[in-house]
Amino acid sequence: MKIALFFGSFNPIHNGHIHIANHIINNGICNEVWFVVSPLNPMKKNSSLLDDSIRLQLTKKAINSINNFKICDIEFSLPKPSYTYNTLNILKNKYKEHDFHLIIGGDNFDIFHKWKNHEEIINKFKLIIYPRKNSSIQSSNLPNVIFLDASLKNISSTEIRENIKKDKSIYTLVPDCIVDDVIKYYSALL
Repeated sequence: MKIALFFGSFNPIHNGHIHIANHIINNGICNEVWFVVSPLNPMKKNSSLLDDSIRLQLTKKAINSINNFKICDIEFSLPKPSYTYNTLNILKNKYKEHDFHLIIGGDNFDIFHKWKNHEEIINKFKLIIYPRKNSSIQSSNLPNVIFLDASLKNISSTEIRENIKKDKSIYTLVPDCIVDDVIKYYSALL
């Protein structure tokens, strides 16, 4: 089975994440998308990071009713910070029957050369690159790279947190089932 791994802090998960995952499933690129909630991203320093268990709970609630979407909390049991390369290898060893693909945004692809063991990642796993605002992704002849032809949903978790701080609506930005929870948790944090 082809599994697309969507790593992220999901601080919080939003409709842009759901849109990308749906595009991957609906276009037959993979059979399932696993949302891998990361406790700590080594490339980000974020003082507005909601507690790990709450982000996991919100992500699980947001995708719960969507076929072919699963939650993955494997990084919660790994040393912090968690490096994608390590997690990919652990998943590959644990689920030998699956063919894993890594979903990353164009902004992360622009700095992919800074990732730990990036060359080994691209040699061992397929990358699925989706468009992001201010990224310069273009087709390349790199092996194992799929560039999504998905419409850009200009939504960011930062924008959602800013809207909450400014008491602005987030109703079109996050799944309806978590709007109230996101407002409650982030209002207390911010």
